[in-house]
Amino acid sequence: MITISLCMIVRDEEDVISRCLDSVKDIVDEIIIVDTGSEDNTKEIVKRYTDKVFDFEWIDDFSAARNYSFSKATKDFILWLDADDVILEGDREKFKDLKQELNHNVDIVMMKYNVGFDENGNITLSYFRERLLKRINNYQWMEPVHEYLELNGNIINSGICITHKKERPTVGGRNIAIYKKAILRGTDLTPRGLYYYARELFYNEEYDDAIEYFNKFLDTEKGWREDNISACHNLSICYNNKNDKKNMLRALLKSFEYDTPRAEICCQLGYYYLSNKEYEKAIFWYKLVLELEKPIDNWGFMQHDYWGYIPCIQLCICYERLGNIEEAIKYNDKAAEYKPNDPAVEYNRNYFKNIGK
Repeated sequence: MITISLCMIVRDEEDVISRCLDSVKDIVDEIIIVDTGSEDNTKEIVKRYTDKVFDFEWIDDFSAARNYSFSKATKDFILWLDADDVILEGDREKFKDLKQELNHNVDIVMMKYNVGFDENGNITLSYFRERLLKRINNYQWMEPVHEYLELNGNIINSGICITHKKERPTVGGRNIAIYKKAILRGTDLTPRGLYYYARELFYNEEYDDAIEYFNKFLDTEKGWREDNISACHNLSICYNNKNDKKNMLRALLKSFEYDTPRAEICCQLGYYYLSNKEYEKAIFWYKLVLELEKPIDNWGFMQHDYWGYIPCIQLCICYERLGNIEEAIKYNDKAAEYKPNDPAVEYNRNYFKNIGK
């Protein structure tokens, strides 16, 4: 059986840290906590779980802090979590089985990260992360923000999920401020850095700058395929928010240079034509989504609603606009198969009942 060191970096996490550690304490053999400047009771709480608590001066670099935490590990494998992550009971049992059965020839175990949820708790966003890493391989974190590990060796996907249970908003402007400071210092962003800086600009609604940096990223031609497709999708939203329909369409079509059509791209194309009142064209793209095979082991961002609920609810709208109420009801019912209690589904049902009177 393998042994595991849990390595975490924390700061002011008194409201969530116990929940995280309680979910993992009987799985790991060592708990290492690196505190980057807590001003609450975080350190006092974690000392109930471990005596391996270290201070690290914050230098606007998540990789530096994580690498320091990894340097303290002594067991066969390293597991990393954030303080607002938990391992749910079903996944805890799978993890215990993995610990018993894992072949020592494996270097990295990927686990699905469930990070987005709707009001009913359904998972809306997930992606794989490298969670369990062989310590002797000395994997190093890279990039000051949105840090990552360069993956090499024998890598396997597991059926274990880590669940992100955020209780409070991310510190506003923290990530984008780190990027802007780096740029002011004259630091050249890597292709990955360009992509994630563009995403930060996008989420902060700085659309002009987001467009600039998404295009800079794509122009490097060095991005990971999944990031390229995601960049095209986000670019299209930026252009739409600026009412630049021509470049919105160009960004979406550019995504086809990287791989076969993805659900979020097709849905955005459907939205493009729906907003132009070209309902037959919109229907084509929404229906195409329902014919696509949803990836299972893809490591990119998986926005689950695009693979079923969204195209169905949008097809309902398209057919209603065309006066085909029978088809509109059919696709509203299909949307209900994905989200039975969805307010839009219920609204449509009442609407169709009223027009049938």
